[in-house]
Amino acid sequence: MSLETAALGGMNILERYIFKRSAVAFLMTLAAMTGVVWATQALRQLDLVTSKGQTIVQFIGITMLALPFLLVIVAPFALMIALILVLNALSGDSELIVIDATGGSRFLVLKPILMFATVILAFSATMSLYAAPLGLGQLREEITRVRADLVANIVQPGRFITVEDGLTFHIRNRSGNGTLDGLLLHDTRDPETAFTYQADQGNIVETFDRTLLVMQNGTIQRKPKGRNDISIVRFQSYAFDLSNLIPEASEPTYKASERSTLALLNPAPGDEYAARYPDRLRDELHQRFSQPLYCLAFALIVFAFLGKARTTRQGRGFAVLGAIIACIALRTAGFGITAIAGGTLGWLVFLYIVPLAGMGIAIWSILSDHRGATPRWVESIQHWAFMINERLLSRFNSRRTGGAS
Repeated sequence: MSLETAALGGMNILERYIFKRSAVAFLMTLAAMTGVVWATQALRQLDLVTSKGQTIVQFIGITMLALPFLLVIVAPFALMIALILVLNALSGDSELIVIDATGGSRFLVLKPILMFATVILAFSATMSLYAAPLGLGQLREEITRVRADLVANIVQPGRFITVEDGLTFHIRNRSGNGTLDGLLLHDTRDPETAFTYQADQGNIVETFDRTLLVMQNGTIQRKPKGRNDISIVRFQSYAFDLSNLIPEASEPTYKASERSTLALLNPAPGDEYAARYPDRLRDELHQRFSQPLYCLAFALIVFAFLGKARTTRQGRGFAVLGAIIACIALRTAGFGITAIAGGTLGWLVFLYIVPLAGMGIAIWSILSDHRGATPRWVESIQHWAFMINERLLSRFNSRRTGGAS
């Protein structure tokens, strides 16, 4: 039984209605935001296509490994937007007013929102503690493999590729069956003689644990260094050994974000990275446990601003702006703590204090508002948002008036 099914089992009709609307809005928002963020991050690995000879399918498959990590970052903001849409719609359709007029408590609306936020928190925690580091670790392995792929480095039509000092490849085209057309190989590694190989066609083959470039119908030009005489030998088939050019398989060095949670808790003996950067491992570990808390914090903050029935559109607009500002400010504070923590335990505690403080202030606001008076901090943010809106509108109107005249 899924978490959503289990959550819906103990709800009444109203709570199911709010839960389902929140789920639909969240999934749509999460898909849109994740797609945009993934596209921007994928561009960083675009060299896998442009310079390493990978296909677009391989490129998409490799960059999709970072998707769980992106979900951890995007999920709280997608939840914030989804709850804003749902609560604003409930207020705009007078559903919150009806609930309040019939004597219903605000907690009838808060309960399904908290249950949904808890489901998203569990999802975000799973991504943060397990799926994200697993995906990033596999991404590191794939990037290391691609960058060490000799064939991918050589087979780049129309470009002169220097595989190592003194050895340059060039091919005109690569056919669908892997045949290299118009092949040129210039080798100046020998201290006394320079060799230039030209062939109509060539193939890279693996045989007897060796990697060979088998060329057909070509010539070998041999030129002693420091002299002008050149000797040319024609051949029908010639094999050039590439085995010594293949780098030895090496284990990639995993960064802190690319290691499993268990590896962060108990680094392997002799791990040079863990011994050199213990503070990075400590920071990453606490970030994984603290990041999911923002899901619950954002849900409470949004409800503190929008959970009350409002009769004017302007009031709802300021409440929406206030909720967005408060959530972004809270998450920015979390990012700031991460940047300055530096592995110091005293600072790392604030990774938990920041979201918990956001929850506490939001709960206090909800309880105070439930007793009647709107909290001052909510009124201050709304007043600030109102002043910014008025200034922007006045500047826009003045420019419009000036342009018209």
